Amino acid sequence: MVEWLMQLSPWQQALAGTLFTYAMTALGAALVYFFKDINKNVLNTMLGFASGVMIAASFWSLLDPAIARAEENGDIPWLVVSIGFGLGGLFLYAADKTLPHMHFGPNHETEGFPSHLKRTILLVFSITLHNIPEGLAVGVAFGAAASSEDPRAAVLAAISVAIGIGIQNFPEGAAVSIPLRQEGLSRNKAFVYGQASGIVEPIAGVIGALLVTSMTAVLPYALAFAAGAMIYVVVEELIPEAQQTASSRRHFAVFGVMTGFILMMVLDVALG
Repeated sequence: MVEWLMQLSPWQQALAGTLFTYAMTALGAALVYFFKDINKNVLNTMLGFASGVMIAASFWSLLDPAIARAEENGDIPWLVVSIGFGLGGLFLYAADKTLPHMHFGPNHETEGFPSHLKRTILLVFSITLHNIPEGLAVGVAFGAAASSEDPRAAVLAAISVAIGIGIQNFPEGAAVSIPLRQEGLSRNKAFVYGQASGIVEPIAGVIGALLVTSMTAVLPYALAFAAGAMIYVVVEELIPEAQQTASSRRHFAVFGVMTGFILMMVLDVALG
């Protein structure tokens, strides 16, 4: 697998990695054919797990390499990483406030410019928006490998990012399709919409890889940007949604976060 990937160009590596993460989203969305409902505790654990993976990936796979690359470039590491991280959060904030979408909470809050789109489409847009930084993280990781002093180790590190994002995409796909089924959609439509939320990841991945390989000076900024965007998603969307339950049951989300964090940390340290 590693040898095959190293024969590809960075954008092709990013495409392969994000097609895997998309496939995991589709696989999770396919659970709608087996379940019509999803236990709230299970859903909270899934959301917590996704949060833990994204938090760990943000540091070990993105921020730490960004600091190292900024030092190699002779830049001020803390300044470069702070700028990139802040811009990533601002990008997601701007997208939240402009693009029409609907949150999965009990009140189905809508954000963005007013729209007459169906509620189900707005729900899918919500997850699609938050898949952008995940695809970008994978793409930037593979793009960074091209200029690494140890390309093989860097590709392994990028693979760990793709595996981690893919693993958390599986429950995320189910967390989209099953609620859509509860909204009254047929199983086929719920699956189609659920898997469609992950299509943006290969697009963002290829763009990220092309960007950092064509302009290597922006690599530390791009790594930190992806981290900032992912942390924004975790804090603004995933954790609040996972905590919308009785206080006696919030530990499900907490243990989900810890499990996801440990898994991503192990993957990143072991492979990177």
